[in-house]
Amino acid sequence: MTKSYQTLISASELQALPDVLLIDVGFDLADTTAGERAYAAGHLPGAHYLHLDRDLSAPKTGRNGRHPLPDRAAFAQRMGSLGLRAGRQVVTYDAQGGMYAARLWWMLRWIGHANVAVLDGGCTAWTGGLSTELPATRAGNFEPGEALGASIDADTLQARLGRLRLIDARAPERFRGEVEPLDAKAGHIPGASNRLFKNNLGPDGRFKSADELRAEFTALTAPYVPSEVVHQCGSGVTACHNLLAMAHAGLGGSLLYPGSWSEWSADPARPMAQG
Repeated sequence: MTKSYQTLISASELQALPDVLLIDVGFDLADTTAGERAYAAGHLPGAHYLHLDRDLSAPKTGRNGRHPLPDRAAFAQRMGSLGLRAGRQVVTYDAQGGMYAARLWWMLRWIGHANVAVLDGGCTAWTGGLSTELPATRAGNFEPGEALGASIDADTLQARLGRLRLIDARAPERFRGEVEPLDAKAGHIPGASNRLFKNNLGPDGRFKSADELRAEFTALTAPYVPSEVVHQCGSGVTACHNLLAMAHAGLGGSLLYPGSWSEWSADPARPMAQG
């Protein structure tokens, strides 16, 4: 029986897989066509491309954040059109330290697909050569199942502030409210702790060991258990990196606040903090 991967996978492990649905999700928030251009210039052989704004997000209303989750059934159908079927291994990657790949990892778990992993080290870890050919598509028949990743909405989160451990994955200067390059207001949700998602990576661009991540997140979240931990960021993307790191460390079960700061700060009635 072929081994399944549900958090991270190495390049050598990927090369050994007999059947895999490979997804490139490289992206740049400042240049939303950069990922597609990089994919066209060369991608892992057989990889499809999904765009953060078009494929992994719903339309924005101005009050639902910058990257709201799409309709669950529609997203499952989109993945099925690429060849997703129950039990098939999915591997996703980017060239940005896994920040976008982790979003797809979480979303696939959200529609009930467990066998999904992020390529540890991304494009730079791959030594098997690149391709400019578009992959053949063999549509699958995937039906969404019970969610394996839970989320929380803004109203529920606000009602439970002080009774949950809230972790913000943004850069420290954004968390403190010193700068805000993307959203209307600067600051953070009251009571949140800051852990920049890049702190999950070692100097080589790969994730730290499970033991190291477990020690760091346990210290950050204590005395709360993982199910009492909520992850957020600017728009529900890099928060998934912290969720992936915790899951890889054996600390699965935390929640995602998809709207994150971009949704929260768009409502002047919600409490906000700086510093």
